[in-house]
Amino acid sequence: MIYREYGGTGEQVSLVGFGGMRFAHVDDHDECVRMMVKAAEGGVTYFDTAPAYFDIRSETVFGQGFAELRRRQLPYYAATKTFKTTEDAIRRELDAQLKRLDIPAVDFYHVWCITSLENWGTRKKDGILTTFRRLKEEGLIRHICVSSHLTGGDIEELLMEGVFEGVLFGYSAYNFKTREKAFNAIRSKHLGAVVMNPLGGGIIPDHPELFGFIMRPGESAAAAALRFLWDHQDITVTLVGFRSEEDVDDALAAMEGYVPRTAEELAEVKSRAGASLEGLCTGCGYCEGCPRDIPIPRYMDAYNQKILSPRGDRDLKERLTMHWVIPPAAAGNCIACGACEASCTQHIPIVERLRYIASIA
Repeated sequence: MIYREYGGTGEQVSLVGFGGMRFAHVDDHDECVRMMVKAAEGGVTYFDTAPAYFDIRSETVFGQGFAELRRRQLPYYAATKTFKTTEDAIRRELDAQLKRLDIPAVDFYHVWCITSLENWGTRKKDGILTTFRRLKEEGLIRHICVSSHLTGGDIEELLMEGVFEGVLFGYSAYNFKTREKAFNAIRSKHLGAVVMNPLGGGIIPDHPELFGFIMRPGESAAAAALRFLWDHQDITVTLVGFRSEEDVDDALAAMEGYVPRTAEELAEVKSRAGASLEGLCTGCGYCEGCPRDIPIPRYMDAYNQKILSPRGDRDLKERLTMHWVIPPAAAGNCIACGACEASCTQHIPIVERLRYIASIA
């Protein structure tokens, strides 16, 4: 296992992290605990969950897992999150989380799921940062972190505020162009960087033909996707949503055979992505600035799900409503001015796709 320093905290954490939102059998506590033990014995020390994962059952399982790790004297860090914004609500939630997780303090506590700068502004007005600072002073949380779905310059602006010690955000060979600017702030503010959805929500292993640009001879698409991320020296943890013990084995095996690329080699790999992902939105953001304020990159990202997923429109809608939290019908505000298509580096028929999304709302 490789360990990297989590920003400026002084904590050394495992490059592979255990994500607690994809257990195949979350109610089989023995199986889930075995998975956590297997990961920890393989060197994994970073364990991430949230209160909404399986309706708090993930945190409950983690509590049992942490007890077993302590019994076996295996080290671990606990990470979880809160949607709450007011002090009373946060304290009530945190108290319940500490009991479920069976720990005295959360190591990495996240302001959960920032989807827009306006959303972030509202949470600040509710006093969330003051509350987090108090909780840290009281020893109930150890590090103040944020989980974000922002893209482009927005995520950079969020992180440049200088209030966080680390960030959790989506980043993979599938969507890396959307969030590359985050690394400017990560370096500038010396933040821990944990990336989620390293397999693109399953898109990468399900469509290996699209991701040959990251694959070396003999590599599976899943192993190549993880190693692509490990090549980024600014990434502290790659968070894998483990479903089974076999998933844990696969991630640990990918680490055993890992040979890092140089920065120059990584840049060359990224340069090949455009041809491989032809027809898909890669999130470059050149289409931003819509006169009707339509968040075009988010709608195009959701349309990717229609192209790649066997569930088509269903995954398109879920991506918009659950990930981006924007209504499909608002795509109908497009006036077909064509400015977005003129600037699109992938030559995507954006207007046509917006009309389609609005039609299935």
